[in-house]
Amino acid sequence: MKLVVFDLDNVIIDGEAIDEIGKLANVEEDIAAITEKAMQGEIDFETSIKDRVQLLEGTSIEDIEKVADDLPLMNGACKTIDCLKKNDVDVAIISGSFDVVADKVKDKLGVETVYTNSFTVEDGKLTGEVTGPLVSGTKLDVLNDHVEKAGITLDEVVAVGDGANDISMIESAGCGIAFNAKDSVKEIADVVVEGKDLCKVLDEILNQLTTEEETETVDDEETEEAVEAEAAEESEETEVVEEEAAEETDADEAEESEEAEVAEPEEKKEFVLADTMEGVRKQKDEKEAEISKVADEREEFNRIAKEQRKIRDELNASLKENLNKAIEFRNERNEINKEVEAAKKARNEANNKIKSLEWSSGKRDKIKIENEIKKIDKIIETRVLDIKKENQLVKNANDLRKQLMEIHEDESVKTEAQELKKLSEEEHEKVIELSEKAQEAHEEMLTYFRKTDDIRTAADEAHKKFIEARKNASAKHEEFKAILSDIHVINKKLGSNKPKKRKNDNKGGSGSNKNREERERAEEIFAKFKQGGKVSTEEILLLQKYNIG
Repeated sequence: MKLVVFDLDNVIIDGEAIDEIGKLANVEEDIAAITEKAMQGEIDFETSIKDRVQLLEGTSIEDIEKVADDLPLMNGACKTIDCLKKNDVDVAIISGSFDVVADKVKDKLGVETVYTNSFTVEDGKLTGEVTGPLVSGTKLDVLNDHVEKAGITLDEVVAVGDGANDISMIESAGCGIAFNAKDSVKEIADVVVEGKDLCKVLDEILNQLTTEEETETVDDEETEEAVEAEAAEESEETEVVEEEAAEETDADEAEESEEAEVAEPEEKKEFVLADTMEGVRKQKDEKEAEISKVADEREEFNRIAKEQRKIRDELNASLKENLNKAIEFRNERNEINKEVEAAKKARNEANNKIKSLEWSSGKRDKIKIENEIKKIDKIIETRVLDIKKENQLVKNANDLRKQLMEIHEDESVKTEAQELKKLSEEEHEKVIELSEKAQEAHEEMLTYFRKTDDIRTAADEAHKKFIEARKNASAKHEEFKAILSDIHVINKKLGSNKPKKRKNDNKGGSGSNKNREERERAEEIFAKFKQGGKVSTEEILLLQKYNIG
């Protein structure tokens, strides 16, 4: 890991700079609302930044600088940046915020590389316009340019952010970390960190620095240095070969020193040699058996870590695929619902026009009179009335019939009403059909979201197992080194009490050819070992036999 890229607002600083600046112009609520929509991905960042800066027109740049100077750093920011720099990891900030804020942070943290936007200022006041690489461009565009100039790849980058405009770089980096992030960011991140403490992010980054691939490289380098140092001592015994072989066994799997420092192992007790040479030799046999056992255990833990990491990465890839599917169906549902609303609106407008036409055409009056006539006719038919009252009711009904005959419904209005009724029915059919489609898309969306929950749970479990196995491997590595240190002590004791071995001159004797062949093979083994190859127990013995190394 060669580069860590941070967002600025709510990551390096504890707050949203533009929201705080908005208080100067009494538009903080309007700005905060737009900020939240942008962070949630509801509107694109270019629109949001332009709309927010427009609200700040006329604000004094001098006042903004004072606000920027008072913005607090996120808890753990100083420690995190310092630790990364001490580990030779470059740090950069890529933010849609503003250089007036970022410049203050650069001075406080000693960060040299910062990409931000800028306010346009005239006569000491903001014009309401904004410029910079992150107005219309994405953070990934900026990051791609940076890594190309730095001569590294995106796989060597850790990206840390919290909002929707961070998604492009978090998704593309070798490791993406969501820090107190929105749900849309958490869904695509490799690591999710909650709590306002950047030291938690630092812990995750240090974990990235202790991957198996880096361990192989570091241990190979340490092994070569050990070979050169021990060979220079020209020890008469074989501890050099044994040490190098033990170190080589460790080369592929052990965690590097940062992991060991985090683990903070207990202080090792000083090894005490036996009183007799026979006892020392026995100690050597015991330690060699012990170190072999520990190396096997460490190798098994590293195997488990590698296996669980692969499972986790595959699950995370599947998670992204399922989440994308869920989002596709959600977007489809939302688009259909827009059509449903449009159809409902058209249907309701048609119905309202129909009611208006019926009123103006006299149809309502006609219906009212017809109902009055029916009411009178029913009274005459069902009740026993005196002749005077009955005659009056008959007269009233006849008068109403005359009124009814005088009402003439406007045929053109009637035709228009019929057309509107047909339109209303058609739009209603659309509402029903589209609502069913929207429901289907909604069910598909829920299905994929449920899948993402299951996959996420499995991925989290695999990640826990990966971390646990890696910590166990690191502990075994420390144990391995402690035993190896004891073997050094034993070998030095044995070497100082043994006569020098005579070198095989390969002359005469029935076994001279065999000896020559064995020595040549031993030299090939040592050459292989120098290039990082593993050495078996049998090969170690052969190196010892010919005192090579």
